[in-house]
Amino acid sequence: MSESRTIQKEDLLELHFLNGADLAADGARVVYCVNKIDREADKEFSTIYLLEVDSGKTRPMTNGRARDTQPLWSPDGRQIAFLSDRGGETQLYLLPADGGEARQLTRFKRGIGTSFAWSPDGSLIAFSAVKDEAAPDLTREPYRLDRTVYRFDGIGYLDDAVQDIYSLRVQDGAIKRLTDDRSNNSNPRWSPDGRSILYDATMRPDAIRTMWPELMTVDLAGNQASLLTGWVSVTRASFTADGTQVVFVGRPDDGKPIGTKSDLYTLDLASGAVACRTAGLEVGVDGRMPLDMPVSGLSEKNLLVSDDGACACASVQRGGTVHIFRIALEGEEDWQPVTQGDCAVFPLARRGERLLYAKSSMNSPPDLFLAELGNGTSKRLSALNDDFLNARALPETERLQWDSIDGEAVEGWYIKPAFGEAPYPTILYIHGGPHAAFGYGFHFDFQMLAGAGYGVLIINHRASTGYGDRFSTAIKGDWGNLDYHDLMSGVDHAIALGLADADRLGVCGTSGGGNLSCWIVGQTDRFKAAIPQNPVTNWRSFYGTSDIGLYFAVAQLGGHPHEIPAVYDRCSPITYAHRCTTPTLLVQSEIDWRCPAEQSEQFYSALKAKGCVVEMLRQPAGYHGASISGAVNLRRAHNDAMLNWFARYVLAR
Repeated sequence: MSESRTIQKEDLLELHFLNGADLAADGARVVYCVNKIDREADKEFSTIYLLEVDSGKTRPMTNGRARDTQPLWSPDGRQIAFLSDRGGETQLYLLPADGGEARQLTRFKRGIGTSFAWSPDGSLIAFSAVKDEAAPDLTREPYRLDRTVYRFDGIGYLDDAVQDIYSLRVQDGAIKRLTDDRSNNSNPRWSPDGRSILYDATMRPDAIRTMWPELMTVDLAGNQASLLTGWVSVTRASFTADGTQVVFVGRPDDGKPIGTKSDLYTLDLASGAVACRTAGLEVGVDGRMPLDMPVSGLSEKNLLVSDDGACACASVQRGGTVHIFRIALEGEEDWQPVTQGDCAVFPLARRGERLLYAKSSMNSPPDLFLAELGNGTSKRLSALNDDFLNARALPETERLQWDSIDGEAVEGWYIKPAFGEAPYPTILYIHGGPHAAFGYGFHFDFQMLAGAGYGVLIINHRASTGYGDRFSTAIKGDWGNLDYHDLMSGVDHAIALGLADADRLGVCGTSGGGNLSCWIVGQTDRFKAAIPQNPVTNWRSFYGTSDIGLYFAVAQLGGHPHEIPAVYDRCSPITYAHRCTTPTLLVQSEIDWRCPAEQSEQFYSALKAKGCVVEMLRQPAGYHGASISGAVNLRRAHNDAMLNWFARYVLAR
């Protein structure tokens, strides 16, 4: 065993997190963004770097004292546009590729959105922003609402926060507003002829499924047109190079249960015909694998379509891996993996036969790689954390597979601490979603817990993606049954293998993982401590208070509360809270509109009334994912509390 020390909670301040990159048109240069926490300021900053592919030479393009993000090359490769909060609000800036001072392009009072795009000739930039007027103070002034969903996690009250599409003329900075319809219009991308902009229209005032976009276009005169409506989900849409088709990932509203896989489709713009290109692929395109890192800039990318329109590159999740697949857009269905191995991969940019991507593993945050699609070779471009990781004793991971209560095969992993002897004190860490998965990607929490001497058991229980539709849709109307038994049988399997100590078990998870953590402590007393974060505990109140409640609760449980009250009660952890004897620490973000604070508050009160040991850690100004990518003080408080609570109750015999 290495004499190096293990990863500790303070190492969050030492890691560098890749958070976006772009490849120049000539394929010879890369700009990329790296997040790093400043210890003294207790704040996270982002720096943009330029890398020469052939020589490997790298130099910083910004000074690292602001959040400089989303770098994008101009079509001619002479300039780099990026976002920065250096002046307070996030604005659009322009930087010469050969160095020099950045020029500020926008001055919106409340900043601009997180995505923008160069026009094909480089003369215009499309972006999204909240209309440029003073925001009302909703904490002091009365206001009226008429939206079906009026507030949304990470955005706020929608009437005050929805964005529109704008165009900016690079030469003189002239800005034109192109949309004005109360929708949240974002993610602009230009048609190849530069005459129109494809964008996502979400948060429509009358919509229940507000987060799934309607595909729209708008021309430079402000004329809008709808391309695709009536789908359960539509994401990552891109034009083909000839402008005749739009390629996207989605799922039609065909009555199939929630959790059904998404596929890759083509939309012929002349005829309106839609064709599925992955119907025969067992697992979905673009599966979800959440990582405990601030890396949204890696995942918020559109499809990468080849210059000849013959194929598109997209992520495909199989079990605990995520790889880039090359998917044919014409002829017989065909898909082939571009990347391989036990890892999670994020496609970032394609120029000709060069594909830029990021790759993460269980023991390594993402780094940049460049694939040559013509010959199948790949080259590593960055080593952001190698020096740090090489000086640490990193945990070993054992893949597990067992049969659950009904004979279904379930996959999981046991992350072993770098010191101590088995059986280890063990934390069952449950993923959210629930239609997501754990696997071969970096999680700081797992590393921190293993560094503190715990084994970490992660399980892709029923409802997880990457195992086919039968597996991912199995809990509809029956939360707390097969998913719970998958988890408990996994714990039993780890104990039988001699890995987990049956007398020193803890459980935790966020969102759907918080729901199952609360469910577990109402069903069994085998765990010595629990830390549910931002959980769903009461489906009835979730239905009326969550930003997704009106459709998510109905889709998951099979009807509205008045139609199936017994199902809502049976599937709610609050129903069983009075049984809980497990010391429980609830972690709750105060402006989480996905799983609102009242969900934790109900569970907290029920446990207090029962006399169970319970505390609550509140995260002021925190949204649903605050412990992953929120303010540094919230992330540190979460980590401190997790280690303290488990040490107090799991390690103490």
